[in-house]
Order: sequence, then C-alpha cells, then structure tokens
Amino acid sequence: MAVKSESAKTYNSNPIHSWAVEDRPREKMSLKGKNALSDAELIAILLGSGNREDSAVEVAKKILKSVDNNLNALGELTLKDLQKTRGIGEAKAITIAAALELGLRRQASLALERPQIRSSIDAFHIMAPLLMDLSHEEFWIIALNRANKVVGKVKISSGGLSGTVVDSKKLFQRALEFERINAMVLCHNHPSGNLTPSESDISLTKKLVDAALLLDMKVLDHIIIAGAGYMSFADSGYL
Repeated sequence: MAVKSESAKTYNSNPIHSWAVEDRPREKMSLKGKNALSDAELIAILLGSGNREDSAVEVAKKILKSVDNNLNALGELTLKDLQKTRGIGEAKAITIAAALELGLRRQASLALERPQIRSSIDAFHIMAPLLMDLSHEEFWIIALNRANKVVGKVKISSGGLSGTVVDSKKLFQRALEFERINAMVLCHNHPSGNLTPSESDISLTKKLVDAALLLDMKVLDHIIIAGAGYMSFADSGYL
C-alpha cells in the first residue's frame, strides 16, 4: 500500500470547524458583534467554505491581498477577476459582488438622509455610490432649491473610458424638469483615477456657469469623482 508523505497531503489540515469556537467567524460575530471581525473574516462568512488547502478565512485573505487590502478596489473587480483566486467559483464571486453592491446602496440611502448641499463633501457622498466604480464616464447634475436642498439628480450623458459628450441644451432641458430648481452641482467621474480636470472639463464648466446665469440659476460646483476620491472646482478656485 502506498503511503503519502506529509508534503503530498492535499487537504486543509486546519479547517475552521477545528478552531476554538470564539475564533470561528460566524461564532465570533454572534459572541462579540460584527465590529470584532476583520475584513477577511467577514468575507469568509460570505464564502462559507474554502478549498482543499485553505480555510475560508485564508481564501478571503488571498482575495484581499490581490487588491492590497483595499475594499474599494475589491468592489471594482469583475466576477471573472474574483474567480482568479483559487477556491472562488462563480457562485461565491456573485455572493461577494452582491454584498459589496448592497454596501454601495446603503451609502446611497444614507445620502438621501442628508439632502442639503452645504459643501463639496455632501455632493460627493450623494454621487459617489453611483459613479465611483464605473469603468466609463458619466455626467450628472444634482438639482437644488433655494435652500440648497436636493430636489433631484439626473444623468445627462454616458460615454467611454476617456470621456463623455455633454449637450448643454439637453442638460438645461433636463434641469428645468425640476420645478423648484434654483441651482445645481455638476458631477462626472474619471475612471482613470486622475482627479485633475482636463481643459475640456474647465471649458465646459465655464460655458455651463454662464448659461445657467441666463436662466437665473447658479452652478455651485463641479465635482470630479475618481474611485474613493474627488476634486471640487469650487474648493480649487475654478469657480
């Protein structure tokens, strides 16, 4: 009878069910609460199991290592990207992606509880869930009333990786659909991650600021979102 050496073993020698109860992710959350868990432990709960060599926590750590432990970068991975980690099939990739999407939608819901724009960070919080993970550019406006409270937001255009065409006539036509609009914040994303406004960004902003004045409206700011960061035209002295 052949005898396998220790190095030839293919099964995980330290599965989660062999750990102390307080160290298992599910039991740990039950005993100590969700804040006591690391990112890897939370992802391990989503996975449910690992592979023949690694526990669910070890697989989760490998996923996080692939994005330098950056949850924002994790949210940008496609299902195929997630499946590049050993032990992650389509079902587990979908589970992870669904959980991350719920997190984004929760952010969007929180934004609805803060409907007044007092500074550029308020505008960023409202638009980031919609734009931060896109692989193409989109241009939006946030419509505001006289108290700078949000009366609506609308997508004006959608383009490619390096730009999107904005029709100023369409923009103001859509803006005027909001009866109580008095001002607006312009917003678009840079999938490249570069927060520096292009010459066309600057020139378009000036054109829209001037056109808004003719309609007795104000453009309060133009926000560029790139990943988890943003740049404000108003804060940077462009307006």
